[in-house]
Amino acid sequence: MWPLLSPLAFVLVMSFGLNRLSLQGAQALFWAFCAAMGASMANIFVIYTDTSIVRVFLVTACMFAATSLWGYVTKANLLRFSSFLMMGLFGLLIAGLVNLFLKSPALYYVYSIVGVFIFTAFSAFDAQRIRVTYPQLAAYEGPEMTAKRSVYDALSLYLNFINLFQFLLQFMGVRNSND
Repeated sequence: MWPLLSPLAFVLVMSFGLNRLSLQGAQALFWAFCAAMGASMANIFVIYTDTSIVRVFLVTACMFAATSLWGYVTKANLLRFSSFLMMGLFGLLIAGLVNLFLKSPALYYVYSIVGVFIFTAFSAFDAQRIRVTYPQLAAYEGPEMTAKRSVYDALSLYLNFINLFQFLLQFMGVRNSND
């Protein structure tokens, strides 16, 4: 059970303790989070075929790269969608909790599709947010805080990629025959 819950603990500590952590502490927490996330995702190799995992990983990498690049270069203001994205994220969380009890295949399917859309949008949003806010923050904060924020931004992008991968795997993944 700890591998499933430990990534959440790392995210909470990094989010709420960013001002109190040293740069080295933030970086160490980020790498520890990556290791915990890897441990929590190890079960996908039992559930899905190896070919399916590789295929979905490549699709995820292409989608993430394309949407992040678009978010970075577009002139459209994506930052105005932050409240909609957060509402979508909370709605997704609630739908996931409800479906733990209902176990509805139809809701699971819709949940996966909505998750793909939300984290695709978050990838573009975060890329633009980083491009727009980083120079402003660098001008007002010291180099230590700017570096800590870059670790936090790396965490945001990493979470977008991982969540997009997991939702695409739920949607497109081929399960092992013994599952």
